[in-house]
Amino acid sequence: MGQLNKIYRTPLTLLTDLYQLTMAYGYWKQNYEDRESVFHLFFRKPPFNGGYAITAGLEQAIDLMTDFHFNDEDLEYLASLNGNDGQPLFENGFLSYLSDLQFTCDVDAVPEGSLVFGNEPIIRIRGPILQAQIIETALLNIINFQTLIATKASRICSAAGDDDVLEFGLRRAQGIDGALTASRAAYIGGCDATSNVLAGKLFGIPVRGTHAHSWVMSFDDEYEAFERYAESMPNNCVFLVDTYDTLAGVKNAIEVGKQLRLNGHEMVGIRLDSGDLAYLSIEARRLLDDAGFKNAAIVASNDLDENIIQNLKLQNAQIAVWGVGTKLATSFDQPALGGVYKLGAIRDTNGQWKPRMKMSEQVIKTSIPGMLQVKRFKNEQGFVADMIYDELTEIKHANTIVDPKDPTRHKKINTESTCEDLLIPIMRQGEAVCSNRSTNEIRDYVKDQLAMLHPGTKRFMNPHEYPVGLELNLHALRNQLIEDARDHVVTTEIEL
Repeated sequence: MGQLNKIYRTPLTLLTDLYQLTMAYGYWKQNYEDRESVFHLFFRKPPFNGGYAITAGLEQAIDLMTDFHFNDEDLEYLASLNGNDGQPLFENGFLSYLSDLQFTCDVDAVPEGSLVFGNEPIIRIRGPILQAQIIETALLNIINFQTLIATKASRICSAAGDDDVLEFGLRRAQGIDGALTASRAAYIGGCDATSNVLAGKLFGIPVRGTHAHSWVMSFDDEYEAFERYAESMPNNCVFLVDTYDTLAGVKNAIEVGKQLRLNGHEMVGIRLDSGDLAYLSIEARRLLDDAGFKNAAIVASNDLDENIIQNLKLQNAQIAVWGVGTKLATSFDQPALGGVYKLGAIRDTNGQWKPRMKMSEQVIKTSIPGMLQVKRFKNEQGFVADMIYDELTEIKHANTIVDPKDPTRHKKINTESTCEDLLIPIMRQGEAVCSNRSTNEIRDYVKDQLAMLHPGTKRFMNPHEYPVGLELNLHALRNQLIEDARDHVVTTEIEL
């Protein structure tokens, strides 16, 4: 049973926009439903004005596609929908077709936890157009959010350096699924643990936490609260010290820590949740060290993100563990990734592949045609550049790429660089052909990937742009389709 089934215990095939179903109905009415097509899921630019993104959510996407089917309740609901004339929106023959529909597409994807950049396909779906179309919304929902959170987590963990980062966002997350998938993606992105117990159970993530202000406030004084907590859980004592007076709270924690030590236990640390974190952590560290608690960690929370952590580090804050909640789990400074899903090619009635491209007056929104793959070049220092190419077209010059946003920018890649294709087989004829990796394995893979990326591209401000470009023949194809589309518009206007 997949993870989504464990949570929802019902197929999620109706987790889609209505227009996916109306288009599916149209394909069926036109006897078009089985025409082979290729769609690509990608984003146009990395989030947070950063230089990269980390893919996440593929495992749940596989669960979704593996369990793709319409049950009786789904079909009954669809039968109840009416058009603007009051008549059924879908005829019974279409609903009967859906009742037998199985997912038979081929799926190729970048491995979860990979570094990806703008315009690169993260997932490629090849198969009957009706099936490939109908799963668009759910795939975007899963991949967009988890990729966003994994990327945010990696930035936060980069700012924290060797310190532990804990994900504390459950109470502020966008609903139940937003909380669960945020915890998973944050762990993949580099966080060390979560406060979310259900996420810990489902995804094998370490869970951490002790007590809140309400515990302290439920006793007559802070010292008694710490003492009673130590009696209750002597092996889990991180005392929250800022309920009344922070430094006085540190002193109370020290006294209770001495009692713990006499009883054969050790105070884990203290937590700061308000005030001047730099000043308070420095003073708290001095008090703890002077009292013989050099190993007691100082944990900090309170609306942290990568920029605040970086700033506190510059102020020599004595914080060893960072609890990051709202700004991580909700991706506070950028609430959506903006990933899209576009048709790249379709077979005609003669069985020939025809490239397809969405036109736009904005260059960044003009899609890339073909059956796309990404070739990543690397050397001993790390990743060098990525080439987007069309598997239906011969590669003209294997070491030259063209910026899809600016055709005047060409880059030659050192021929001594090695390369590999990023999209790998995930499903064939609707059956999974890859083995699942644990969240720990994906998390380790993320660390290896980031180690291969130039530090300039990982900067928070004005990162160096990692080179991503089109193979020359693909660039030429795209330009030709643009010219053809413009000529068609001019001809149509003249005819009118």
